[in-house]
Amino acid sequence: MAKINSNYDKLAAGYLFPEIAKRTQSFLQANPEATVMRLGIGDTTEPIVPSVLDGLHRGVDKLGAVETYSGYGASEGIDPLREAIASQYREEGAEVNASEVFVSDGAKSDSANIQSIFAEGNVVAVQDPAYPVYVDSNVIAGRTGNASESGYAGLVYMPCTEENGFFPAVPDTKVDLIYICSPNNPTGAVANQQQLATFVDYARENRAVILYDSAYAAFITDPDLPRSIYEIEGARECAIELNSFSKTAGFTGVRLAWTIVPHDCVAEDTEPGKLHALWTRRQNTFFNGASNVVQEGGLAVLGVEGRRQTGEQVAFYLENARIIKEGLQSIGIVTYGGDNAPYVWMKAPGGLGSWEFFDKLLQECHVVGTPGSGFGPSGEGFFRLSAFGHREDVERAVSSIRSNLQL
Repeated sequence: MAKINSNYDKLAAGYLFPEIAKRTQSFLQANPEATVMRLGIGDTTEPIVPSVLDGLHRGVDKLGAVETYSGYGASEGIDPLREAIASQYREEGAEVNASEVFVSDGAKSDSANIQSIFAEGNVVAVQDPAYPVYVDSNVIAGRTGNASESGYAGLVYMPCTEENGFFPAVPDTKVDLIYICSPNNPTGAVANQQQLATFVDYARENRAVILYDSAYAAFITDPDLPRSIYEIEGARECAIELNSFSKTAGFTGVRLAWTIVPHDCVAEDTEPGKLHALWTRRQNTFFNGASNVVQEGGLAVLGVEGRRQTGEQVAFYLENARIIKEGLQSIGIVTYGGDNAPYVWMKAPGGLGSWEFFDKLLQECHVVGTPGSGFGPSGEGFFRLSAFGHREDVERAVSSIRSNLQL
């Protein structure tokens, strides 16, 4: 008799974003005349820039000629793109070799799949609040117990609070896998050199591995803040980094990302090179490589003109974040993030819970955001607004909040 993976039954309620969609749809059915302004899901809205479109077209054109047609490619990605990614890291002071870069079709799936090369019995630590995939994928893999109001049993939560600037202290017990996201989704907080160094020291001392999500690194404008964990001495021994073209280049629907597994990276019971070999085997077994057309687009993103044009788009979204943040502050709402990240993390006014404020914002202002509690226990009482949106939509949403929110 076939049996299901019963770990799925441990997952708490529905996934965050479908629940948002469900409540929004219910509101629209009850209020068909209303226009809802969406600052919830972090999905890009601006068109792909011309130089990158040219790259994608080149990829398509190559498929139309016998001389340049290609079928299956290496599961690790095409060599020119791997080298371009590694070169960008080296320009920013991080040691990365092209052979350590694994191109994929999304950092979301990589952040879930990477834990498959680690034993089920590993103890996992996550920032709290955190991107739900880190938690849910480990629940499904059997590394946690059941959920309660305080989170999943067996999972080590590292609270990110107002008091610690939304970046946690290292665990006070021994853990094996540590998920860190900087710039952080959802809080918008960015770790500094010393904060990351503390975690690198902890990981090296405990033979733990840091799974570092830098998908929003392009939004860091402060030159003193690290864009990669490999800017920290010793990180190559203990950290795997994931990044993506999604938010930098508008590839949320195009799908292209990468994971870096240094040859030096070790776990408790391995020698250097083993984790790299395991991830290579995993990708070769389960993955036939990212689209060859899309990889040509990724190569264009990293070209001189691609960087300039996508940099302008990143600046556009950061300006949206400034508009949101200043608009909220003008009516007395406490905000965080939004300076080196595309997310504004706000404190729900009047002591409201996250979902209570979601309903209030939707009913009074017709604006959709993301409840902080959906990202973990420490997110309760907070709320995330996304800077990904057309300028006029962002301005209209902020104006509605300022005019209609009953404080």
